[in-house]
Amino acid sequence: MKTLLLTACAVAALALAAPGLAAAQTPTAAPTPAEAKAFVDAAEAELMRVGEYAARVAWVQATYITDDTNWLNAKAGAEANALSVKYAKQAARFDHTTVDPVTRRKLYLLKQAIVLPAPERAGAAQALADIQARLGTQYSTGKVVIDGETLTLDDLDDRLRKERDPAKIKAMWEAWHAVAKPMAADYPKLVALANEGSAELGYKDTGALWRSWYDMEPDAFAAKTDKLWAQVEPFYKNLHCYVRARLNAKYGDAVQPRTGPIRADLLGNMWAQEWGNIYDIVAPPNSPGLGYDLTAALEAKAYDPVKMVKTGEGFYTSLGLAPLPDTFWKRSMITRPRDREVVCHASAWDVDNKDDVRIKMCTRVNADDFFTVHHELGHNFYQRAYAEQPYLFRGGANDGFHEAIGDFVGLSALTPTYLKQVGLIDQVPGPEADIPYLLRMAMDKIAFLPFGLLVDKWRWQVFAGEVDPAHYNDAWWKLRTQYQGIVPPGSRPADAFDPGAKFHIADSTPYARYFLARVYQFQFYRAACRQAGWTGPLNRCSVYGDKAVGAKFEAMLALGQSKPWPEALQTFTGEKDLDASAIADYFAPLNLWLTKQNKGQTCGWT
Repeated sequence: MKTLLLTACAVAALALAAPGLAAAQTPTAAPTPAEAKAFVDAAEAELMRVGEYAARVAWVQATYITDDTNWLNAKAGAEANALSVKYAKQAARFDHTTVDPVTRRKLYLLKQAIVLPAPERAGAAQALADIQARLGTQYSTGKVVIDGETLTLDDLDDRLRKERDPAKIKAMWEAWHAVAKPMAADYPKLVALANEGSAELGYKDTGALWRSWYDMEPDAFAAKTDKLWAQVEPFYKNLHCYVRARLNAKYGDAVQPRTGPIRADLLGNMWAQEWGNIYDIVAPPNSPGLGYDLTAALEAKAYDPVKMVKTGEGFYTSLGLAPLPDTFWKRSMITRPRDREVVCHASAWDVDNKDDVRIKMCTRVNADDFFTVHHELGHNFYQRAYAEQPYLFRGGANDGFHEAIGDFVGLSALTPTYLKQVGLIDQVPGPEADIPYLLRMAMDKIAFLPFGLLVDKWRWQVFAGEVDPAHYNDAWWKLRTQYQGIVPPGSRPADAFDPGAKFHIADSTPYARYFLARVYQFQFYRAACRQAGWTGPLNRCSVYGDKAVGAKFEAMLALGQSKPWPEALQTFTGEKDLDASAIADYFAPLNLWLTKQNKGQTCGWT
């Protein structure tokens, strides 16, 4: 899964607004509508001025990790956090003031633009920023030694894709998870500081703050995610049952039992969040397969990382969106530099809140990164589409929207229809390839859903004090078994902090957005295919080159966060609520096939 440096920059910009504005907004009388609008206008003007500086500091640190850039980023973050809390409190002063709808929305967004609010007491913001810097650096510079060879996470990822020796797989998995052990001492301190700051803003804890971002009450949002999971859980369990049987056939009972949970490291991904890398193990027996190998096709067509990004750009421009600016190609980090430490986790950036958009990737020529390129560019094209909105509306309708835009395009970009359109394959395979294709897609899209849900469920428990630090790891694996049906490859050390082996925990990036994005992307995709008049199997639809679809798509993007997400959703899809039925529609043939394959199996893992 990939992340977006959007909230962090917005928070930094918000927090650096001049203290003079704060002093001017403390009248003793009840605030008037005019005062509310003046507050918002002044805040936006200041945010526009300082936003670019905050983003540039973060960019330099992410692409050139040193003690000095860490220090600079931590200092900027501390100043940002301290002031952002003050501005959120000032916005709350106008909660009962009658204002126009635009001002009301801006006040709402000002109150929400904080991920980890620091307490106002002296030194707290710097302490929180220092912890965040340490956790992020520990993750991004983490390396392991296996058989005398020093390996990065990228190296481990490459090996996990292909390694089928369970002993070697286990060694790699355990080595990377050990990288997170030093984070265990800092994480409770981060939780305590963020909760103290959240309480000052009127939230019971930081988890409640995060759940308040979705134009509904925090508890209603938690219930919404549970309802969506209930829609897709039966299909996930069907997939789990089939994959477990194939792993059992491959490795035998001693490595992977025929019943119960799946051993996490055997699923081809360091976090068992996506399983597509082991498709060779689970491919339908006696089937013709996909009919092509995308990684091999990229290599055969002499693709390099830049050509992959150019191809991704071409999808968006085929819909009628404007090409990326020249500065994108000059300033993006498209491959891993060999002379310095960087944050390799792929992300999309809007540096000047206008036209200086970039991506940061350690791109490799393979099928996964082909998808990732289309995904990350979705953020950039979204950023450009809402660039004419007022500053506070320059964001996604919610964070799940921002992730779903590129994933929707990625769904279309992985179809054999599109691959033929751009010349990567010579012919589209026949209908006999549909089940293999849908199974390969489900190994990533469906397999991810419970992981996308549980990461923040774990943090919500931690922030709420339902789990003490001594049991952080136990709670993590309890949720992973409950939702994913997986277990670690062996007993975990008493000092393990396995959540920290995931970037978004170390980086404090909220994760519910990725669960939402899995739902939104299929809603977007189904709606786009209907608009295009597609009548064949949904998994074969490509809207590449359809400018009528592109016009409606861009109309949704241009709204930014000026409207609540149901209105933005309706603009493109005609629907006003999250609905996982589009997932069921897309994968319906596969679900029937899996049910037949699982006949006689004991499915589930409890």
